[in-house]
Amino acid sequence: MTHEDQVTAGPGGVMTVEVGVVTGDLTVVTTVRDDKAHIAVQYTGADEWYTLQGSPVPLRGRTGADVHQEVLERVRAGGEATAPD
Repeated sequence: MTHEDQVTAGPGGVMTVEVGVVTGDLTVVTTVRDDKAHIAVQYTGADEWYTLQGSPVPLRGRTGADVHQEVLERVRAGGEATAPD
Protein backbone atom coordinates (compact mmCIF):
# COMPACT_ATOMS: atom_id res chain seq x y z
CA MET A 1 0.00 0.00 0.00
CA THR A 2 1.17 3.52 -0.80
CA HIS A 3 0.27 6.82 0.86
CA GLU A 4 1.07 10.16 -0.82
CA ASP A 5 0.62 13.76 0.28
CA GLN A 6 1.95 17.20 -0.50
CA VAL A 7 3.22 19.24 2.44
CA THR A 8 5.36 22.29 3.08
CA ALA A 9 8.43 21.52 5.16
CA GLY A 10 8.87 23.51 8.33
CA PRO A 11 11.97 25.60 9.06
CA GLY A 12 15.09 23.49 8.61
CA GLY A 13 13.38 21.07 6.19
CA VAL A 14 13.96 17.34 6.11
CA MET A 15 17.12 15.26 5.91
CA THR A 16 17.57 12.96 2.93
CA VAL A 17 20.14 10.26 2.30
CA GLU A 18 21.12 11.45 -1.17
CA VAL A 19 21.32 15.25 -0.98
CA GLY A 20 21.05 16.27 2.66
CA VAL A 21 18.40 18.80 3.64
CA VAL A 22 15.49 19.65 1.34
CA THR A 23 12.99 22.41 2.06
CA GLY A 24 9.86 23.97 0.64
CA ASP A 25 6.88 22.27 -0.97
CA LEU A 26 7.42 18.51 -0.91
CA THR A 27 5.59 15.39 -1.97
CA VAL A 28 5.93 12.59 0.58
CA VAL A 29 5.29 8.95 -0.35
CA THR A 30 5.22 6.08 2.14
CA THR A 31 5.17 2.57 0.66
CA VAL A 32 4.84 -0.58 2.77
CA ARG A 33 6.95 -3.56 1.71
CA ASP A 34 8.09 -6.52 3.81
CA ASP A 35 6.68 -5.10 7.10
CA LYS A 36 8.63 -1.86 6.61
CA ALA A 37 7.59 1.64 5.59
CA HIS A 38 9.81 3.07 2.85
CA ILE A 39 9.62 6.87 2.79
CA ALA A 40 10.59 9.05 -0.16
CA VAL A 41 10.32 12.80 -0.73
CA GLN A 42 10.60 15.03 -3.75
CA TYR A 43 10.24 18.70 -4.50
CA THR A 44 6.62 18.86 -5.63
CA GLY A 45 6.55 18.67 -9.42
CA ALA A 46 10.18 17.53 -9.75
CA ASP A 47 11.38 14.23 -11.20
CA GLU A 48 13.95 13.23 -8.57
CA TRP A 49 13.00 11.27 -5.46
CA TYR A 50 15.08 11.16 -2.29
CA THR A 51 15.07 8.70 0.61
CA LEU A 52 14.13 10.24 3.96
CA GLN A 53 16.97 9.67 6.43
CA GLY A 54 16.09 6.67 8.62
CA SER A 55 13.95 4.95 5.99
CA PRO A 56 12.89 2.15 5.84
CA VAL A 57 11.07 2.05 9.17
CA PRO A 58 9.90 -1.21 10.79
CA LEU A 59 6.12 -1.07 11.27
CA ARG A 60 6.24 -2.57 14.81
CA GLY A 61 2.47 -2.87 15.06
CA ARG A 62 1.75 0.37 13.22
CA THR A 63 0.08 0.64 9.85
CA GLY A 64 1.61 2.35 6.84
CA ALA A 65 -0.99 5.10 7.30
CA ASP A 66 0.16 5.61 10.91
CA VAL A 67 3.79 5.97 9.87
CA HIS A 68 2.85 8.26 6.97
CA GLN A 69 0.91 10.60 9.29
CA GLU A 70 3.84 10.74 11.70
CA VAL A 71 6.18 11.56 8.81
CA LEU A 72 3.88 14.38 7.67
CA GLU A 73 3.91 15.84 11.19
CA ARG A 74 7.70 15.68 11.27
CA VAL A 75 8.01 17.29 7.84
CA ARG A 76 5.69 20.14 8.87
CA ALA A 77 7.79 20.65 12.00
CA GLY A 78 11.06 20.75 10.00
CA GLY A 79 14.30 20.85 11.95
CA GLU A 80 16.07 18.45 9.55
CA ALA A 81 13.29 15.93 10.14
CA THR A 82 14.02 12.24 9.73
CA ALA A 83 11.88 9.10 9.65
CA PRO A 84 10.26 8.00 12.92
CA ASP A 85 11.85 5.16 14.88
